[in-house]
Amino acid sequence: MSIFSYVTNRAVKNKIGEDKGRIKLFVRKGSDMAEGEYTCPECGHKGKINDPWKKPFSKRCDNCSLNIKMPKLLQQFKREKKKAKADSN
Repeated sequence: MSIFSYVTNRAVKNKIGEDKGRIKLFVRKGSDMAEGEYTCPECGHKGKINDPWKKPFSKRCDNCSLNIKMPKLLQQFKREKKKAKADSN
């Protein structure tokens, strides 16, 4: 039996599209708070997450104030597929 209602561990792209950051996030069942940690893709700052949970989730870097967005997986997949198709043409 799981104690989490949501868990993710994703790479985060910087402004030029490189995977330089990471966001690890979980939400406990019965809670509305997201917990975890992140690495900013721009400045490399490592910080903690303890914010209200909502979808799509975003976190502002404590060091450089970059808004780190975590889109829904299906939307992210569609964007990457569309970009790959455009790059191949």
